[in-house]
Amino acid sequence: MEVTINSNPDLSGARGAYAAAGVDIDAGNALVEAIKPLAKATARAGADAGLGGFGALFDLKAAGFKDPILVSTTDGVGTKLRVAIDTGRHDTVGIDLVAMCVNDLIVQGAAPLLFLDYFASGKLDVATATRVVAGIAEGCKQAGCALVGGETAEMPGMYEGKDYDLAGFAVGAVERDAILPRVDVQAGDVVLGLASSGVHSNGFSLVRRIVAQEGLTYDAPAPFDPTRTLGEALLEPTRIYVKSALQAVGTGHVKVMAHITGGGLLENIPRVLPKGLGVWLSAGSWPVPPVFKWLAQKSVIGGHEMARTFNCGIGLVVIVAPEHAEAVSAVLTDAGEKVFRIGEVEANLSEHRVTLQGAGAAWPC
Repeated sequence: MEVTINSNPDLSGARGAYAAAGVDIDAGNALVEAIKPLAKATARAGADAGLGGFGALFDLKAAGFKDPILVSTTDGVGTKLRVAIDTGRHDTVGIDLVAMCVNDLIVQGAAPLLFLDYFASGKLDVATATRVVAGIAEGCKQAGCALVGGETAEMPGMYEGKDYDLAGFAVGAVERDAILPRVDVQAGDVVLGLASSGVHSNGFSLVRRIVAQEGLTYDAPAPFDPTRTLGEALLEPTRIYVKSALQAVGTGHVKVMAHITGGGLLENIPRVLPKGLGVWLSAGSWPVPPVFKWLAQKSVIGGHEMARTFNCGIGLVVIVAPEHAEAVSAVLTDAGEKVFRIGEVEANLSEHRVTLQGAGAAWPC
C-alpha cells in the first residue's frame, strides 16, 4: 500500500505546509502500518504479500504453473459505497471490491493470484480506511489471492466530507489448455445457476432511489427482512465463488461460466456463448431472494428489465453437458454453493440471446 506523497524526515516544514493544504502524510503512513498485518495474512505461494515497495513480485513457478496465461481484471463497488458511507458500515465493501474482480477471473478458468486496491478520499480517516482494507484482506483470503499493494490518495477538493472511492485490480493465471470459455458449447447443454447472496454490487443507483422514494432510513428494519436493518441487509457482501468454481473446473466438465453483474442475466450470459447460440431460462426454477421481490414491487420496471439490471438471485452461471450436470452440481454443492438447474442452451440467431420463460410483467414478485 503506497501513499501518494513520500515523506522526508528533513522536510518537516514542507510536511506542515502540505498538511495545511489538506494532505496528512503522517495519516497515510499510519494507515500503511495498520494494514501491514492484514496484507501479510493473505500471503500465498508465489507472493509474500509484503507492503512498502514500489512494486510486487509474483513467482508463477512457485505457485505451481507450467504453461500459464495471465488474466487481469479491474472493477469497483459503484454506488453501494454511498450506502456504506451513509450508514458508517465500512467492513464489507472491501469484500465486494475483491469479489467483483476475482469472480471475473474465474469465468476464464483463472485462479486469482494477487490483488491491489486504490482508496481515494478528500481527507484520510485512518480508522475508516483500515476497516475498508480489512474487508479487502478478508475477500482476498476467501479468494485465495495475496493483497500485495495499492494506492492511498488523499485529494482535498476532489472528495467532500467522509466520501471515498475504491477500485480494485486482480491478476490470475490459467494453464493454456484450460482457458474458458470452451468452444464446444452446443444446444442442449445444461445451465446451472449458483445462488447469489443478495443484490451484490450492481443496480444500487436504482436501489437508493427506491429507498429515498419510500422514505426509508438505513437504520430501520428492512421491509424484506425485519431481522436486519435496511443498511445491513443491502450491504450483504458479494459472494466470492472462486474456490467452489475452481473445484468444478477441476472436473474438466465445465464449458462456460458467466459472472452475473451489471446487465444481469440477460446481458452477461451471451458474453461467453459462441455465435448462433443462446439460452432459455425458467424463471421459476430458483428461489428469488425477498430483496428482489421488494425491488420489483417498488420500482416501475418489469420482469425482463429486472433481469437486465439485477442478478435476481443467481450470481454465477455454469454451463455443462447434460451427462455431467449432476456431477458438477454435486461438486459445487459439496463446496458450499446452492445450485439450481435453471435452463438450457439453444440455437438462437436473434438479437436477444436469453429467453426468460415464465417472467411476467410482475416477475420476480
